[in-house]
Amino acid sequence: MPDKITFYAIVGGGGTIDNPHGLARRLETDWGFTDEALRDDFSWSFTPAIVEWEHGDFADDLVEVSHEQADKIIQYFRERWGQPDP
Repeated sequence: MPDKITFYAIVGGGGTIDNPHGLARRLETDWGFTDEALRDDFSWSFTPAIVEWEHGDFADDLVEVSHEQADKIIQYFRERWGQPDP
């Protein structure tokens, strides 16, 4: 189980926290971290986006968001992509 989860809204090119292009998260544990992005089937998979953004190599911007805002972003994608709640 991660010790800390940090969520990031993927914005840029007109995207905002309320209208993001995607959602990423960093899972931190005692042994390191894993970065994941939300897929269109609502699973999470590895992404290099956070590390690339930290090094200035990612085309979009990332904005750290709260867990509550991340839940709202997931709901936004459910409505946008026509997916029912689990």
